[in-house]
Amino acid sequence: MKIIGVTSLAIPDVKVIRYQRFADHRGYFTETYRRSDFERLPELDFMRGVSFGQCNESRSRPGTVRGLHFQWNPYMGKLVRTTSGRMVDLFLDIRKGSPTFGQAAACDLPDDPAAPHGEWIWVPAGFAHGNYFTAESRIEYFCSGEYSPGCEAGISPLAADLDWSRCDPALKREFDALAAAGALITDKDRDGFTLASWQADPRSDNFIHGKC
Repeated sequence: MKIIGVTSLAIPDVKVIRYQRFADHRGYFTETYRRSDFERLPELDFMRGVSFGQCNESRSRPGTVRGLHFQWNPYMGKLVRTTSGRMVDLFLDIRKGSPTFGQAAACDLPDDPAAPHGEWIWVPAGFAHGNYFTAESRIEYFCSGEYSPGCEAGISPLAADLDWSRCDPALKREFDALAAAGALITDKDRDGFTLASWQADPRSDNFIHGKC
């Protein structure tokens, strides 16, 4: 796996990992993941000790909004990439005591077959995670913990008390327009916690800055 760049996003613990594609007249070949590279490359130091126990695939129609989901016992970080279409990834810091607690941002990750690279986004444990889609899309994501249905919850991406000040304004406008037009979203996600109601829930103490 040839890593050609690692970028910290608006909330620095969230990263984009760019890897090279090797193209010729037939198309391209790329190695999207190699465990030993994640264990030894100095530019991936933030992934030390992370192992993946589950891999998921999701397909979404245009206008879909998912999230913002999180899990504890076990914690779940997510390494996500777009395999077709366009995903805009959403992430929210829910770690109590974090300097960016309650702040949300977005990252545009379209799949471009002509690009000389592919990209992963790493959303670590301690963040609520979601996405929205403006095209028919498919994504793949590796999870650092297996799904635990009794230990998961979600904050509504539509909650009025999220702080989007770090988010790219164009992506926030696009998200707001999609939501106003009647996004495809489950009742569970739409009616999820507000940030304040989650913070008041005793289970929120599972997410403390520096401990998850």
